[in-house]
Amino acid sequence: MDTPRTFPHSMLREIFEQPQAIAETLSAYADSESLREEVFAPARQALAGRDSILIAASGSSRHAGLAGEILFEDLAGIAVDVEYASEYIYRSTQTLHNPCFVVISQSGETADTSEALREAIARGCSTIAITNKPESSMAKLAGCSLPTFAGVEKAVPATKSFTTQLAVISLLGLYTARVRGCMTRAVVESHLEKLFRIPSTLEGVLPRWEQEVSRIGAALKDAETFLFLGRGIHYPIAREGALKLKESAYIQAEGYPTGELKHGPNALVNRNNPLVVLGTCDPSAPDSVLRYEKTVNLVRDMHKQGAQILSIVTEGDIRIAELSDHVIHVPATAEYISPLFEVVPLQLLAYFMAIGRDIDVDNPRNLVKAVVQE
Repeated sequence: MDTPRTFPHSMLREIFEQPQAIAETLSAYADSESLREEVFAPARQALAGRDSILIAASGSSRHAGLAGEILFEDLAGIAVDVEYASEYIYRSTQTLHNPCFVVISQSGETADTSEALREAIARGCSTIAITNKPESSMAKLAGCSLPTFAGVEKAVPATKSFTTQLAVISLLGLYTARVRGCMTRAVVESHLEKLFRIPSTLEGVLPRWEQEVSRIGAALKDAETFLFLGRGIHYPIAREGALKLKESAYIQAEGYPTGELKHGPNALVNRNNPLVVLGTCDPSAPDSVLRYEKTVNLVRDMHKQGAQILSIVTEGDIRIAELSDHVIHVPATAEYISPLFEVVPLQLLAYFMAIGRDIDVDNPRNLVKAVVQE
């Protein structure tokens, strides 16, 4: 019988707990062939008669919301706006008319997100709460609660709570597409089949990523600033990678849409200010191929400029890989599912950069969790 591994930090342990957390979350809402109608019934009621969705969240949860914006609009054809929860209460009541209001929070107790939820209820919105604590005040206050199943997350930087949020949002996006008649049952089944492969695949690649990213972190230890780049649904993951590095390793980092690099941020690029490029590709999706080709062109230009480049690419990729100083390969999957793989090496990068700088990665300075799920 294998001896359970002992981890030096909660953050690393929780990164490795993600396969189980994602599997439990997926199983609560679907099986490998169909969504559980009875679980989504309250969400269906919340969405009924609404012509848009407004997502309010903060920090990592907002990045999950930005991914949700792409999913809902592309898969279900419904307009989505994503607000900073702390800003929503100051917005005019003449903004999005009659939306379904979705809050995303790890604890379900985040003060500004709770205030936004109460304001949305006062404005007559239907409400959905995605939290990691089914007994939280937000989960009880919202008309529909869709909990994640991440379990205890003690480290302040969000890891498995973020990926389980992505899982719930992906499933809700599929459900919304189905009930709006934008997706056939066969297409939903295809997406579910790919989602249910993630836990075992992720479990298989995590040890390799740990070794690779440890070496990359050592090579980048003197970097001063990072720019994270992604297109489409990968842009929120770029932002999440940058946030992880800021809060874990105290390194200035920003996430940008890839095409925006040449509109100002490019002035920062040099060997001490590396680029982290999300350059995965789903060859079965024409839009994904187009984004990939544009990314290849940008990476080629940055390579000529002398940039230090870390690329996250799909297994088998050589075009972006040969132009990069450091490469991490992630398993091939569908375009809208790949963020669940892409974000994990970025979590590991933040972890190894932090411990390389002798930082208490589980308790970064000036940061606290609202609630640790018990």
